[in-house]
Amino acid sequence: MNYTVSVRSSISAAHSLPGYRGRCSRIHGHTWVIEAEFCGSRLGESGMLLDFDEAKGALEEALKPYDHSYLNEVESFTELAPTAENVARVVFEALKSKVKLKGVKLNSVRVWESPSTMASYSEIQGE
Repeated sequence: MNYTVSVRSSISAAHSLPGYRGRCSRIHGHTWVIEAEFCGSRLGESGMLLDFDEAKGALEEALKPYDHSYLNEVESFTELAPTAENVARVVFEALKSKVKLKGVKLNSVRVWESPSTMASYSEIQGE
């Protein structure tokens, strides 16, 4: 893959990490910044891999169920700990079906809980 396009959006959401030993076991909130990176080897007739507006719209649509929520009570996380790693995977799964352009693939989703802490998820080929 030669080209990448990335877009970011944010949500405000709370979570707690049951079973975790530390402050994060209690309910607390973040302004989560989520970045989606798309990749491909060919540009379309417009000279773009993927229109930024389309990519950002798809990301924002995938994030709607989580904005201004307590993640532990959202269906995606009733059986899954709402860690940054799992948020990245859940958003990846929700987003990968929203952009359906030939030759464009969702490469990764990165989730920041703070300006200095980030987790990401990508599908590794062959596993």
